[in-house]
Amino acid sequence: MEGFILANGASRGGRRRRRKPNKSGIIMNRLELVIFGAIIIYIFVLIYRYINTKPIKGYEIQMGSLSVSKTYTGIALRQEEILKTPYTGYICYHEREGSRVSSRDTVYSIDASGRLANMLNTGEDGDNVYTDEELSEFRSEIIQYGRSYNNKNFRSVYDFKYDVKGAVVKLVSLSISENIEALNQSRIGGMVSLCPAGQSGYVVYSTDGYEDLTPQDFSAALYDQTEYKKERINNNDLVNANVVVGKLVTSEEWSLIIPVDEERAAILEEKKVVKVKFIKTQETSWGEVTIHHLSDGIYAELAFNNSCVSFCTDRFIDIELVVDDKRGLKIPNSAIAEKECFIIPAEYMSKGGSNGNYGVLKEDYDEEGNVLNRFVETTVYNATDTEFYIESDNLKIGDYICKQDSADKMAVSKSGTLTGVYNMNKGYADFKQITVIAENDEYSIVSSNTQYGLTVYDRIVLDAASVKSDDFINP
Repeated sequence: MEGFILANGASRGGRRRRRKPNKSGIIMNRLELVIFGAIIIYIFVLIYRYINTKPIKGYEIQMGSLSVSKTYTGIALRQEEILKTPYTGYICYHEREGSRVSSRDTVYSIDASGRLANMLNTGEDGDNVYTDEELSEFRSEIIQYGRSYNNKNFRSVYDFKYDVKGAVVKLVSLSISENIEALNQSRIGGMVSLCPAGQSGYVVYSTDGYEDLTPQDFSAALYDQTEYKKERINNNDLVNANVVVGKLVTSEEWSLIIPVDEERAAILEEKKVVKVKFIKTQETSWGEVTIHHLSDGIYAELAFNNSCVSFCTDRFIDIELVVDDKRGLKIPNSAIAEKECFIIPAEYMSKGGSNGNYGVLKEDYDEEGNVLNRFVETTVYNATDTEFYIESDNLKIGDYICKQDSADKMAVSKSGTLTGVYNMNKGYADFKQITVIAENDEYSIVSSNTQYGLTVYDRIVLDAASVKSDDFINP
């Protein structure tokens, strides 16, 4: 019996006892799973937001300048003397159009017999070898035309044609001029008449009827280029006596007449001298301004004493008037935003709170309905001697604010809109007011070193529409 008991006892002792489940352990395991699952979900949410959220691009502010300009088409007025030939015959030009000649230089010759023109066409004057310097003028015409070509202005093709002809004429005429006396004696028998300029100036082989215009003659119809025509006699054409064969621009002083509105006229008249950029040459010059108030509009006359040689063959000239050249903080227009704000009298603003910042004493009530004044810290966007422009997030229309150490109070009612940008130096969108002093389509120049404004090297949000005030910046 005892052995049985021992055996049975051994048998019992040899069995592994089953533990009862630990409730606290099960709860901890489940809690760990919940926390782990929440972390996984949070990570996926962050990844999703990162993928679908565009990063906020910043822009570092630099000092810069901005030229505000406007393009005009002006009509050139010059001192132009008409050239008429006293002879009948075939004309041969000896000078390139646009070149300067003296009073004794031969501008053209008239061949009564026509044999000189035939000789030029058939090359009877022999083979000519031209220097690189002479040929460079011909090449420069082609290069300049290629750079300025515009398929919307087909008229320039004809101008190029005559410019090339002028370059060729000059090369051919060099050899003709050297032998003109021998040709008169032996071949043509004195039938070639040489015609000097008579006075110094730039020679032009076309006329357009604008030569005698004065500023008082101007009207809008003169600017219609579809009706504009040039009259030109070409080389080797047969001409009669007293026919106009060209003109001389006899002075370096010339002017441009442009139509302007009343506002622009006032600005130009005040400046008296304005910076002009010529579209054709990309060069600049200073023009003296005279305003003419005529029956059909206002016209500005810009007078120059240089650059005449560059435009002596042009009647219509495209220019830019650089009327402002402002310098300050240069920012892109995409960074500019507008923000609503409250306008508070200066005597209702005070400093307080833990940071000693500006704020107002707002009238409030406790749980028992007792009136108390609570200091509300505000962000100041701008301030004058009499008013503060503050953020509107902590206040609303109708809230009462109290004057420091006084029983006076007033309801918040006056609001306004400020123009500014979002500064991102502190890691969030901090609105800063700006004062724009000049702008164009892409950039603005704003005042620097203002009390609540921007300074050089501040970083601002490039696209103001991508953030709101106090948003966290995710660069």
